[in-house]
Amino acid sequence: MNKIEMTKVEGYLRRTFANHNIRLVARPKKTDSAEVYIGEEFVGVLSVDDEDGDRSFNFSMAILDTDLDE
Repeated sequence: MNKIEMTKVEGYLRRTFANHNIRLVARPKKTDSAEVYIGEEFVGVLSVDDEDGDRSFNFSMAILDTDLDE
């Protein structure tokens, strides 16, 4: 995932979720994914999928049961 793609996907996520605090951060040793943050809080991972010649991006977010108690 290059910087241009990260900027485009970050803009898409910000518009879709109406939250300008969403940001993508490159992973130091991985080029096929980025970390997703809202402010300073890590919320998930964005991965690139090049399967079948179609490039797509998959956002994965785990929700812990302890997060639901708030």
